[in-house]
Amino acid sequence: MNRWLAALPLVTLAALALMFGAYSLNRDPKVVPQALVGQALPALPLPSLDDGRTQVLTEVIQGPALVNVYASWCAPCEIEHPVLVQLKARGVRIIGVSYKDAPENSLAFLQRLGDPYAARLVDRNGRAGIELGVTGVPETYLVGADGMIVAKHSGPLTPETAEALLARIPR
Repeated sequence: MNRWLAALPLVTLAALALMFGAYSLNRDPKVVPQALVGQALPALPLPSLDDGRTQVLTEVIQGPALVNVYASWCAPCEIEHPVLVQLKARGVRIIGVSYKDAPENSLAFLQRLGDPYAARLVDRNGRAGIELGVTGVPETYLVGADGMIVAKHSGPLTPETAEALLARIPR
């Protein structure tokens, strides 16, 4: 009996390894969670990158807009940045949420690459990212004029993916 009791942790560990292995083999890594698509954008109070005053994310949207979650330490964010600047030049309203980043680093990032954002908010501890369902940066959410999340794009925007996202704006 003592031998079985001594082997129990090893058997449990082996069972867990098999369970996680089976899950990994049956999981499609291309599937990106879209949990909030079709739901209202959360009314998240976040400090402004400009002056630190708290603003509510739903109140700064003002019509159809993109909410872009980015960070100065994120290399793919730097790759997508010229696309965001081009979208701003075309009149697309973009709200930036600096994710788990020091405000001074976010400001330096925007000064160096250009500022495509109509409003700049800070999610220093990542709590808003949890509410939004952020799986990594960059992520961009298309929010309709009614405040509903229409679509989500994970990864850096390219001109093609930006156009596909904007084509989903309800008319």
